[in-house]
Amino acid sequence: MAEGERRAATEETLASAEEGRVEVGRPAVLLVCGTLVYYHCAYRGSSLLSLVSDVLIVLLCSLAILGMLFRQMNISVPVDPLEWQISQDTANTIVACLANTVGAAESVLRVAATGHDKRLFVKVVFTLYLLSALGRVASGATIAYAGLCILCLYFFAQSSELVSSLNLDLDTPSKRHIQEATR
Repeated sequence: MAEGERRAATEETLASAEEGRVEVGRPAVLLVCGTLVYYHCAYRGSSLLSLVSDVLIVLLCSLAILGMLFRQMNISVPVDPLEWQISQDTANTIVACLANTVGAAESVLRVAATGHDKRLFVKVVFTLYLLSALGRVASGATIAYAGLCILCLYFFAQSSELVSSLNLDLDTPSKRHIQEATR
């Protein structure tokens, strides 16, 4: 094997390893944050407003202590919190995503309520009944946490090498056969 080929193979392996870390890191952080929110809201019986205020108090105290430490040691503050801003594009994307979600749910409920699509009506009624029964059995925080765990497991499975190795290539005859059978 030539030196260039080895270097290319090594760089490709490192790039795929870095991608795997990013894909595994986000769900892990999401799961940890969700666990802390679940603990605070479900076990301690506190409200979401209490959680937000507790987090802000901890952040404020930590930043104040770090600022005093940096000033005592004559070190300049590496990041100015006054420069933390969200870009206009990010804010527009968040609001557009929220508006699209609410609009899609509203349109599905409107079509189901008119009675033109009986299959959709039955699906909506069944889903709402299932959610109602689930709400009587478990608290909202428990259901939200279970949903978060399932979402994180989905992200982990999607980024794992086992699942990606099981995916069939588009050029294989079996994949083409499956696609033709489903048409």
